[in-house]
Amino acid sequence: MALNTGRIGHRYPDTDPYEVGREKIREFAAAIGDESPIYHDVEAARAAGHRDVPAPPTFAIVVSQRATRQASFDPEIGVDYSRVVHGEQRFEHHEPICAGDVLTSRVEVADIREAGANWLLTTRTEVVRVPDEVHVCTATSTIVVRGGS
Repeated sequence: MALNTGRIGHRYPDTDPYEVGREKIREFAAAIGDESPIYHDVEAARAAGHRDVPAPPTFAIVVSQRATRQASFDPEIGVDYSRVVHGEQRFEHHEPICAGDVLTSRVEVADIREAGANWLLTTRTEVVRVPDEVHVCTATSTIVVRGGS
């Protein structure tokens, strides 16, 4: 089953704002096994030069994935999600994400291409701090839609 390459360049609506909470950061850090005090203690974070508890770099997935799903489940692209495996994920941070930030995400279909019997769908998501419109992170994600039977 071919994906619709005509959707390359398509932008989806911004996600609803997401407020980053200290406890969410602590839970995420614990889940990935990072016990650095800056992710768990406000005083340690501020002593290290952060304005509040910073999020581990991969925390951006929490916000960006909300946007990426718009492309993955877009019927005009034609992804059969039962055939999807994760391909690649990259984060380019422009500013730290910290507790108290309110973020939204803007996703665009960066590429759709055939790779052997499979299809690759790549999205680029800009994570933006509200209300000052500061771009804090660019997340690039590729999923593989397996071909064959």
